[in-house]
Amino acid sequence: MEFEHILVDRSGDFATVTMNRPQRRNALSLAHMRELIAAFSEIGGGDALGIVLAGNGPVFSAGHDFADVAEADLAAVRSLLTTCTELMTLMQQVPQPVVARVHGLATAAGCQLVASADLAVASENAGFAAPGGKGGWFCHTPMVAIARNVGRKRAVEMALTGEAIDARTALDWGLVNQVVPLAELDAAVVKLLERATQGSAQSKGIGKQALYAQIDLEQPKAYAYAIEVMAATSQLPDAREGMRAFLDKRPPRWSQDGKAARP
Repeated sequence: MEFEHILVDRSGDFATVTMNRPQRRNALSLAHMRELIAAFSEIGGGDALGIVLAGNGPVFSAGHDFADVAEADLAAVRSLLTTCTELMTLMQQVPQPVVARVHGLATAAGCQLVASADLAVASENAGFAAPGGKGGWFCHTPMVAIARNVGRKRAVEMALTGEAIDARTALDWGLVNQVVPLAELDAAVVKLLERATQGSAQSKGIGKQALYAQIDLEQPKAYAYAIEVMAATSQLPDAREGMRAFLDKRPPRWSQDGKAARP
């Protein structure tokens, strides 16, 4: 596919989606988000085992593009935010692990991207903020994802102050998985993705989607759902192969090796 605002690259088993609007600080215009949705949809249905989300230029993403919003009417802004929600949801629906490669600032909907990714690795110079709290347009939708990463009190602090937190604080608060020097960022992202894509791609794809489905349920409902999914997946060839390989003390031979499970 041809894109104007993003780059898509494939290296071995992994695909990289790079936001490529450095002159706009990778702001999430409607067209930009639609391209991201198209890319994630295509990769999600393909044979890549993992996905990296990155950004070109001095920042990861500055959030929504105010040029799309400043003069827009209610219906247009609602449509923009609905599209953004579709993108964030899709990142968690594709079967492959999605790792955000974060350098520089990730603010508002840009921070929402980090919070919506399955995993995130940040460089030491990264920063994270929901700046609406000190402006005129509160970060309502970004806080849906951010609050589910950092917990209530820290989410309220980010939302009300609008102040940026540094990469080490983001690590401590649970917004990212690792913090590394900028020169080591690419290597750390690949290493984490290699670890996250071990085993059966089919099992992992189903597991990721089931995890997100149950994580916000009340515990009895979460267990009821997880029991049914885990029982059903015990009958899949890769589950049976993994058990046999363990009992036989041999490496498993996955039926989906090298192929991502389709959504």
